[in-house]
Amino acid sequence: MTALHDVLVLGAGMVGVSTALHARMRGLHVVLVDRRQPGEETSYGNSGVIDGGNLFPVAMPRDLPTLFKHALNRQTASHYHLSALPQVGRWMFDYWRWSAPDKLEDTARVMRPFFAQAVACHRELMAVAGAERYFRQTGWLELYRRPESLAAQDRRLALSRDYGLDNVKLTKAETLELEPHLKGDFAGTIWCKGADTVSNPGGVTKAYAEAFSRAGGRFVIGDAMTVEKVEGGYQVQTAEGPIMARQVVVALGIWSKALVAKFGYSVPLSAKRGYHRHYKAAGNAFLNRQVCDEDVGYVLCPMEQGIRLTTGVEIALPDAPATPVQVERAFAHAKDLFDLGEPVEAEPWMGRRPATPDSRPVIGAAPRHEGLWFAFGHGHWGFTLGPATGKALASAMQGEPQPLDLSPYRIDRW
Repeated sequence: MTALHDVLVLGAGMVGVSTALHARMRGLHVVLVDRRQPGEETSYGNSGVIDGGNLFPVAMPRDLPTLFKHALNRQTASHYHLSALPQVGRWMFDYWRWSAPDKLEDTARVMRPFFAQAVACHRELMAVAGAERYFRQTGWLELYRRPESLAAQDRRLALSRDYGLDNVKLTKAETLELEPHLKGDFAGTIWCKGADTVSNPGGVTKAYAEAFSRAGGRFVIGDAMTVEKVEGGYQVQTAEGPIMARQVVVALGIWSKALVAKFGYSVPLSAKRGYHRHYKAAGNAFLNRQVCDEDVGYVLCPMEQGIRLTTGVEIALPDAPATPVQVERAFAHAKDLFDLGEPVEAEPWMGRRPATPDSRPVIGAAPRHEGLWFAFGHGHWGFTLGPATGKALASAMQGEPQPLDLSPYRIDRW
């Protein structure tokens, strides 16, 4: 007879690993299931910023001239597959609606308590996992090439102060004191001092997964899409045979959409695909922290593998062939700001950010299935918010007092 565990967690990215670890820390018998090893999908390829000081989500442009520029499909910050538009057109229209200023401010208000816990929750798991070697507590920089772009951030900075966030505008000279190997023309930066950064996001995810295993958790390779409701709970097929648990957490990123549909739930989830490639730094050049070129749309990230160049958003079907044109576009601009050398890998890496149109994740209990829980749809912020998500969800599963109000993230909000 198959043993009955307390919790199955489907998906071993940052969100799933954090949820499994927090559940195990509460004494639950937990099995973590994925088709690959922990931290090898989207959680591997992000910018490594734990942005506790974030305020607004990544929005779609609202003005017609900017929209027209993106529609030409020649921008660095965005790219799209024309063939995908019939399937993602409704999602894009809803995303555009949710990018209106009043809706962005509403999302900022709703998400602020979540982001406020992000850094502390990571540091808690960092200590449990002994992963301190990956972490830098020096913030990150938003770089603006044009003076008008920098000036346009004044309203956001004022709102940041209202929320008690430590975001500081710097001149070019002040920026060069922090990052002496930046070069070229730019107006200045915003130093987001409340953020931690890491040198290997995939390594951090694996470190948390190893802490889960040391604590008595069990990781197995399996096909999450085989999960089904059975008497007494849920069952999934794995390389070690069927595994059953009383409760199951869906933390599969973009693939969550297809899985929850099996249980009759529809969710507007689309893939914001993104790419990265590592480069050697030329000569003795180095970066101390991540730098986002806001006017162009990419991030330079000092990583263990080299200087990681991460791209903006590609709208495409999740499993469509890779088209990393944004990497080359970003590289052409990045050379103006920093001395990048030869690429480290033969080809760019691609990941799939699971995004909802309102830029809020789906977290909480399934309304029609006891023991079914959701934790996906974090968009650009899965790595940042994974530990806070895991802590809140594990608390909810145990009936503990909630560190966060999960009602804004319910699956039936649309």
